[in-house]
Amino acid sequence: MLSPPHPFTRDLVLIGGGHTHALLLRSWGMKPLPGARLTLISPNPTAAYSGMLPGHIAGHYERKSLEIDLVQLARFANARLVLGAATAIDLHRKEICVPGRPPIEYDVASIDIGITTNMADLPGFAEYAVPAKPLETFADAWQAFLSTTGPAAVAVIGGGVAGAELVLAMSHALGGIARPARLHLIERDTALAALPARASRRMRRALIEAGIEIHEAAEVIAVTAEGVRLADRTIEAGFICGAAGARPHPWLAQTGLSHRDGFVTVDPRLQSSDRHVFAVGDCADMAFAPRPKAGVYAVRQAPILAHNLRAALRETGQTQKYHPQADYLKLLSLGGKSALGDRFGLTFSGPWVWRWKNRIDQKFMSKFRDLPQMQLPPLPAVRAAGAEALGDKVLCGGCGAKLGQSALLQALEPGGLPGDDAAVIDIGGARTVISTDHLREFVSDPVTMTRIAAQHALGDVWAMGARPGAVLTNLILPRMSPALATRTLREIMTAAREVMANAGAEIVGGHSSQGSELTIGFTVTGLCDHTPVGLAGARPGDALILTKPLGSGVLMAAEMAGRAHGADVSAALDLMMQSQAQASEILLDAHAMTDVTGFGLLGHLRNICLNSAVGAEVTLGAVPLMAGALDLSANGIRSSLYPDNRAPFPDLDATPRHDLLIDPQTAGGLLAAVTGDVGKRLTALRAAGYQACDIGRITDETGQIRIV
Repeated sequence: MLSPPHPFTRDLVLIGGGHTHALLLRSWGMKPLPGARLTLISPNPTAAYSGMLPGHIAGHYERKSLEIDLVQLARFANARLVLGAATAIDLHRKEICVPGRPPIEYDVASIDIGITTNMADLPGFAEYAVPAKPLETFADAWQAFLSTTGPAAVAVIGGGVAGAELVLAMSHALGGIARPARLHLIERDTALAALPARASRRMRRALIEAGIEIHEAAEVIAVTAEGVRLADRTIEAGFICGAAGARPHPWLAQTGLSHRDGFVTVDPRLQSSDRHVFAVGDCADMAFAPRPKAGVYAVRQAPILAHNLRAALRETGQTQKYHPQADYLKLLSLGGKSALGDRFGLTFSGPWVWRWKNRIDQKFMSKFRDLPQMQLPPLPAVRAAGAEALGDKVLCGGCGAKLGQSALLQALEPGGLPGDDAAVIDIGGARTVISTDHLREFVSDPVTMTRIAAQHALGDVWAMGARPGAVLTNLILPRMSPALATRTLREIMTAAREVMANAGAEIVGGHSSQGSELTIGFTVTGLCDHTPVGLAGARPGDALILTKPLGSGVLMAAEMAGRAHGADVSAALDLMMQSQAQASEILLDAHAMTDVTGFGLLGHLRNICLNSAVGAEVTLGAVPLMAGALDLSANGIRSSLYPDNRAPFPDLDATPRHDLLIDPQTAGGLLAAVTGDVGKRLTALRAAGYQACDIGRITDETGQIRIV
């Protein structure tokens, strides 16, 4: 999160990344409210646009074409992003529960979590079927089914518009790969009853022409491994989808908010029964003007919601009322690149309608694809000499913000060798290691940031083969009101204590202050019952094992610029939060070991080589990389520490994969020089959840690192 020009005084929390909230984030990025800290809670780093889902299922669009990247959008809006699913709201304490983390407090909140078609009360549904919503889960399941072979049998439970669009799309997709298929649309009443008569007849004709069997007045009793069981027969199916009506997420009815059948009741100002909580999209019940669940209403709600949230945060100002339109243009996919349109009783169809629908959908998605990139102000015309060399690139956070190794060695150990990862001291006859680390903010969620900073600091102790013990914290919070500072500190310390306790350590003290940006650091001591594993013991012939893939520096640099894919960023954060405790135990008898952090793989391998008076050979293709890192490297994305990390390796090839060998890592993996049964070690590491690889070997060419 960029340092705000004004201290934060109020917390606005958006629960869910639905269409209304996505549009709100975009407008907020254009014009934020000074003093308001914005937080988005979403279970996924992307949100699927429902209007293009049938086109994706049919094969007309790639998955990324219908995904709104919430990571990029949150960065643009300067919002904290919490990747998790809300499961409860405490209206009295004004807290939102997200399992696996401390409660998130709010002053004003808005709910936009959509609906589900999960038929939890139908026997066998959870085991053998997939709901059409959430869209992300359904799209993944469909792609997995498409990859199977043999005749296909598909059943869609729910004969409304959504079910008809999906089964037509499935029929087209299976026909496109010449896969024999039998498809069924099952409806307990009359199929397509919500459409006007002419539109219903046209859509029904499309279903019949596609060879889809329509089962009406068909009560589903259960879902089994064989298919869908009705009262009088079983419809065989290998892929079963639930699209029968809109169901609210169950936890909404437990919040204490007024609701109708689980949908949060809102007034014309989109405000719930609690004046601090708003609700929009399909999860809201517009009791003042009942309407069917449709994305067009969510889109029209966005500017009204934005205005009223600002008024609530300011605690002054006039609110606005939302007036839903009486009717709207319905554009429905017919499987192939043809669509059906209906408005005010006028029905039309054909390929030209699909092209029209496609233009509308693409225009909507372009709002989120074409976000302006963050730019620093240009260097002033009159400036001190040398300013050009520093350039105008955004300074990376995490380990990408640390000083280069050459500067450190010149200042701290001129003419000497790099030291071990942690200092070794004897205290009362006990061999103790001690190290300190802090990270400048690079991810906006303070809990995620804390977990990464804690693992990063623990890495030095684990690299020495020690057991973490006592911990001191060092925190700098950005300037904010006392209430928000208390909230933030509570989140950070709860997360920190959890990580340290899991590592067998205890936080015994620390220091906090306010500054220009969030910085989280820890000083960690550890006990060692044996000679600590250092940098000086590597021997020719040792294998080199790396326990985590590379690429966090490039990915975080791209994320700050709004150029990284949200799913790749989420995966990278998970890797950075992964503990190295088990890896340290498995590699405890390594001849030399270090954790790969700011100096990159080659920089830390060089430290082993210099201290051990050996060389190394790295197999380029064996080095594991984080998802998305290679593409970003190929597109010229670099961490701000990259030039310093390249300086010791002037002859290193300038290819995207070579560049990742010097990419600064935050909370990176362990690099160990080991002998013996390497395969057995790798098996143990992978069983413990590490993406460990054998990446090369130690040689007798002192000081030389060859890439092969």
